[in-house]
Amino acid sequence: MASAQSARISIFANLALALSLLGAAAMVYYHQELLIPRALAVRAANNLNAGYSFGNDLYEIWLTSRDRLERRRDPYSDEVTREIQIGLYGRPLDPHLSGDPKDRRAFPNPAFTDLLFLPAAELSFPAARTLFLFLLAASAAASAWLWMQVLHCRPGRRISTIVFLLVLTSYPVLEGLYALQIGLLVLFLLAASIFALQRGLLLLSGILMALTTIKPQITVLAILFLLIWSAHDLRRRGRFWVGLVVTGFALVASSLLVWPHWIQSWIHLLRAYREYNPPPLLGLLLNGVLGSAASAISAVLSACLLIAAILLAWRNRSAEGDSLDFTLTLSLLLNLTVIIVLPGQAIYDHAILLPGIFLIASQWRTLLSTPTRKVLLLIGGAALLWPWLAAFLLIVARPWMTPTQFYSNLVFALPLRTAVAFPFLVLALLAAVARRTRLVPL
Repeated sequence: MASAQSARISIFANLALALSLLGAAAMVYYHQELLIPRALAVRAANNLNAGYSFGNDLYEIWLTSRDRLERRRDPYSDEVTREIQIGLYGRPLDPHLSGDPKDRRAFPNPAFTDLLFLPAAELSFPAARTLFLFLLAASAAASAWLWMQVLHCRPGRRISTIVFLLVLTSYPVLEGLYALQIGLLVLFLLAASIFALQRGLLLLSGILMALTTIKPQITVLAILFLLIWSAHDLRRRGRFWVGLVVTGFALVASSLLVWPHWIQSWIHLLRAYREYNPPPLLGLLLNGVLGSAASAISAVLSACLLIAAILLAWRNRSAEGDSLDFTLTLSLLLNLTVIIVLPGQAIYDHAILLPGIFLIASQWRTLLSTPTRKVLLLIGGAALLWPWLAAFLLIVARPWMTPTQFYSNLVFALPLRTAVAFPFLVLALLAAVARRTRLVPL
């Protein structure tokens, strides 16, 4: 009896692994052989194809870091921005041309990012992007492993292989790898910080968390929670506070020695950034439903969600670092970051949903208590797996479709259709887990 059940489980695991390999191959083919060439063709049609496409986000950091070695100009200046545009597109962007991106491609990170990336500036850009491709792929894989440890997930070898395959071939990670987005490095630093925190290495945890501020919008709510959490019991947790604050001060002070006015320049750039970039996901969703009234309603809802995030952080400030309350609070805050903080087009940053997805997977039994939660779990699982399934179906159906049909928005973007809705589904499932475990008084 037991051996028969074990055999069935083994067959199921092998089948799941085979399907995962098929889906992973389909997703990589779709992204690299269909989606990217299509995007490059659009660039060429608008005379924007003479610069770097692969590694475009890294290029901004590489160029400004290299400038630090040679000329020490303000990395946020119009002059440097113009050079970034020429490097990426072969010419400066013209806001009056309809085909030119609205994003000015100015250097978006805090100035100390350039100091941390100075070693890469010693390399040519092609060499630097090859190095970072492997570094960021390893960061994504290591992040998955670290989050599984943090959430006490111990799957078998085959299930772990499936997880790594799906993580590395997920659309956010593939986008991040193609653009060489340092958000993948931030995801690793965040996971490593929480891993260290759970093992009592609070000073190291604080240092690693401070390093995530090379892209501060990703971890701003997580840092708020961890500062409240550590301040609640300074005798036991104060080393986290020390590691975070001292490292953060050192990063800011060192960059001020090089660029005395970088903070003002950066804030000015961030204000301009909001004018030409899409709103966060909540705003994008409301725009499609409410039209002109969406902006005001989105601002109110975002403020309410932000207040809820602060209250949640405060309510669970006493939770132990390895408890479900702690990891669920952190996952909820990262999910809210995707919805109300990050720009709506930044799908590559949705990789920070990973701990929430793992937590839901580890708590799936708690979601089977009511029919509503069962249906929500089923919809969430379908939305999670949809990109791989859609990519496979798209490739299979291609020979029977005309180019006009295949490249229509309705068909070609099928694997991306759940990108906007998925974070809201994850939030609903996390809220259901929180309600079931009485984390929040809903």
